[in-house]
Amino acid sequence: MPELPEVETTRRGIEPHILHHSVEKVVIRQPKLRWPVPDNLANLIEHQLIEGVFRRGKYLLIDVGQGVILIHLGMSGSLRIVEQGTPVAKHDHADFCLSSGRLMRFTDPRRFGAILWQAKNEMHPLLARLGPEPLTEAFNAQFLFLKCQGRTQAIKTFLMDSQVVVGVGNIYANEALFAANIDPQKAAGLLSIQEIERLTQEVKRILTYAVERGGTTLRDFVGGDGKPGYFQQELYVYGRKGLPCKVCKNILVEVRMGQRSTVFCKVCQH
Repeated sequence: MPELPEVETTRRGIEPHILHHSVEKVVIRQPKLRWPVPDNLANLIEHQLIEGVFRRGKYLLIDVGQGVILIHLGMSGSLRIVEQGTPVAKHDHADFCLSSGRLMRFTDPRRFGAILWQAKNEMHPLLARLGPEPLTEAFNAQFLFLKCQGRTQAIKTFLMDSQVVVGVGNIYANEALFAANIDPQKAAGLLSIQEIERLTQEVKRILTYAVERGGTTLRDFVGGDGKPGYFQQELYVYGRKGLPCKVCKNILVEVRMGQRSTVFCKVCQH
C-alpha cells in the first residue's frame, strides 16, 4: 500500500503540472471505488482553478477554492499526468482534464482508493480524527510517550494507528522499529522514554529519507511523474523474511500482527 513517502512523492510529482490550472472537464468511468464518487463532483470542480496541492496523512488534497478534492490511493492506486489522447487502460477510472491540455489520470486496479469532496470551511469525517503529521514538531518523544502510557497493544500496530500519528504504514513501521532496536511485539506501554526518543527520531529520519529517495517501489506503485520510488533496495527488514540481518547476520523472522507481515531481527531488536 502506498504510504506517506509514496503519497508525498505523488503530490510533488503532480503539483507542478496541475497548480494554477483549471479543471475543464471531469470524466468518471468507474464511480464505485472504496466509497462512491460523489454524483455532483463534476459540477463542483469543473472550470475551477487549482489553488493548492496538499497531503494529510495518506490523503491528497487538491484545493479548488470552493472546496477540496480528496483522493486516497488505496492499496494500488496512482495519479499520473498524461497527454490528451493517451489510450485508456482497464483500470483508469477517472480523468481530470486540465486547461494545460493534459490530463491527471486516476488508476486503481483494486478499487480500494477514493475520490471524495470536502466543502470549503468543512472537514471531511475521514480527516477529523487523524493524529499529527510525523514530520512536524507535534510528533515528538513526549507526545508519543504519553500516548503509550497504559497501552498493552504492540508498539508496531500502535504506531500504525492513524489516530496516534498519520502516515506510518507497515513498511516504515518495520524499518523504524528495526533502526530503533525495538521488538515490534513489545507492549507500547512498556517502552521507556529512551526507547520512545529513539523511535520518534528514526520515524522522522526514515520517512524524510524515503521522501527524498522517491518512496518505496511496490509492485503496483508509480509516482505522479510515472517514475517508481528508489527506497526499496535500502530496506533492512521489510520483505526480507528468511534473509540474514544486514547488521548482525542473524536470520530475520516474520510474524503476523494485525493481519500484516512483520519482519524483525531477534538479536538486534531485543
